[in-house]
Formats: sequence, C-alpha cells, structure tokens
Amino acid sequence: MLEPNHAQAESFPDPNPPALPSRKPALPALTGLRTLLAINIMFFHFTPPHPAFLTPLLDNAYVFVGFFFLISGFVLAYNYADRPTLSKRSFWVARLSRVYPVYLLVLALSIPFVVIAERPAHTYFDWILGIVLTPFALQSWSPILATYWNTVAWTVPAEIALYFLFPYLLKLLKSVNHRIATPGRLIALIGVIWIVGLIPHTTYLLLNPDHLTAPATRYTYAYWLRALKYSPPAYICTFTAGVLLARLHGILTLKPAHRTLLAAIALGGLALFFATAVDQIPYVLIHGCLLLPLFAMLLLGLAGPGVITSAFSWKPLVKIGETTFSLYLIHFNAFLLIHYYHLPERLHIARFDPWISYIVIIAVAFGILRFYEGPARKFVLKTFTPNPA
Repeated sequence: MLEPNHAQAESFPDPNPPALPSRKPALPALTGLRTLLAINIMFFHFTPPHPAFLTPLLDNAYVFVGFFFLISGFVLAYNYADRPTLSKRSFWVARLSRVYPVYLLVLALSIPFVVIAERPAHTYFDWILGIVLTPFALQSWSPILATYWNTVAWTVPAEIALYFLFPYLLKLLKSVNHRIATPGRLIALIGVIWIVGLIPHTTYLLLNPDHLTAPATRYTYAYWLRALKYSPPAYICTFTAGVLLARLHGILTLKPAHRTLLAAIALGGLALFFATAVDQIPYVLIHGCLLLPLFAMLLLGLAGPGVITSAFSWKPLVKIGETTFSLYLIHFNAFLLIHYYHLPERLHIARFDPWISYIVIIAVAFGILRFYEGPARKFVLKTFTPNPA
C-alpha cells in the first residue's frame, strides 16, 4: 500500500470546511447616534454658550451614559447571539483589546492629575489605593475611588464586568429561548428588567441611607449615591435589556416606515421629557435609566432602514462616531489640562474657546484611533488570542 503524500494532502483545501459565522450588516446610524451622545456628555461636563432652550438637555446629559450601556448590550448580542459557539477567552480578549489599550493610554496622559487633583482630595491610604486599583480598571468597585485619576473612566470597569458576564448571559438566554421567542414576551421581559433595575434607586429614595437633607443633584457627594451611580452591578439590568432588545430586533419584521415611526416617537418623547418633566423627576431615578423605554425604541428605530436612520447615518457623524470611545475617555482630563496650562490664552485664541478646545479634543481622538487604537488592538489579539485564525 502506498503511503499518503502528506505534502500533497496539505495542499488541497478541505472540501467541507466548517462554516464561519457571517458578518452582520453594519449599523451606521448607531455609530452616528454615539457621536451625538458623546458630544452631549462633553457639553454636559464643559458647557458652551447655548440657547436657553437647550439647558434642560445639556444639564442632564448624564442620562446618556446609561444609554451607552444599552447600546453595548444590543451591539454585542446583535453580533454574537447567532453564533453556534462562543469562545469565552477569545471574546474577552477581543473586547479587552478594544478598551484596555486606550484606557491605559489616557491614564498615562493624565498622570499629572494624580498629583494635582487626587492627592489633595484623598487620605494618603486612599490615594495609594487609587493608584493601585485604577490601572487594573477596578476603581469603580469602590464608591470613594470610582472617579479617581480620570473622572469619566469609571465606565470602563463597569464595561469590563459586563463583558465578563456576557457569554454566561447569552448561554442563559439561549437555554430559555423557547419561552421568550415571541415579541410580546420579549417586550414584557425587557419591561420587567427595566423595573428591577429601578428598584435600588427607588429604595435609595425611600430609605435615604446617606441621610441627605436636600434632594440629590449631580453635585451631591455621598457614599451610597456614588455606589448607585458608578458601581458595575448598577448597569447589569440596562445591559441585559440591550441584549434582549437585539433578540427582539432579530425576530421583528419592521418596514422602514415602522422604523421611522418608532424613532420619531422616541425622539419626540425625549424632547418632551427634557422640555417639561426633567426638573420634576428625582435625579436618582433619572440616573437609574428611567428613560430606558424611549432609548430602546430609538435603538429599534435606528437599527434598520428609515428616514431618521439615514439622517443618523450621515458620514461625518459616523466618522466621528468611530472615535467615541477615545473621545469619551480623553475629553474630561484633556479639557482640564488645556485650561490648567492656559493654552488658549498663550496661543491668543481664547476668543474661540471653548469651541477650539472641543475641536482639539476631537482631533486628538482621531489621532488615537488612527495611530494607536488599531495597532494596539492588533498587538493584543496577536499576543493573547489562542488561535488568531
């Protein structure tokens, strides 16, 4: 019997290769939406001159941070839920490769704040503990240190925790898929999860564990309030609702007119809320993603073709949207450093500020995306993925 020619055998492809999961269609409108959310958050922290009618929106743009967690759950489930298997390690490496290199870069650029801002604000023990925890993205597990080093980076520990949970959450939902396989049941389940997510915030209002003598606002500093605002478990329900919303999106058959109607109702509802009700609702509830139903309607409306989807898919919006993670992480400390060193005055461009600062920050975010984020991600994937193919 002739021995097989191994070299020749290896030169022929497998006639029945394993099927690879097909790439889902891109959702450019959601990328454009992220642009608007990120810019609103930047304006929330450093508010430009604006017409008075925008004040309710800009003063309460913190609500859009919760929207980002909803989008995150939706996009992950949209891309991964239909795959027959999901390697947890490969998934975790892929997600960390997107967030951790940029996170570390922004921390490195923000080192002056460890001395300028954090040392006077903390005891020596907490100051050292923050230096230890923050590079490992663990600071949000401590209400006291959640905003340490880079104020807005508290979202990264929460996002990493949700990435860790996602494969298990996906497995759980697949095991009960037959019970929630109809639009009505999915909508009901999303509603239940939304209500469950508001229980801690409602309990806080009823019990007042921080013994506040006045209603909480964005400026209130209190231990349990910070736990509600910044701790990773506070966003599990919002993230899970996003995962379920992706499942709902997959089984619904919506015409472009239906998508447009959903998005229009959501945008109209948000506008009405900010114009008439935002000052009447407790801050704690609003921060607890009270607006999740409207956010969910807007996501469904923008996840398919429609008139409003086309507007949110405008190329400049989408292009900036590709930088939103870097833009979000860098904007706070970058703006403070620009003005700490009085750069607009030194460069004689103060009359164009704060707009010139916004432009510089967006340009820096583009630079990070182009010259650092992509190469760093490839390096992490090549180094830590067990099977790059």
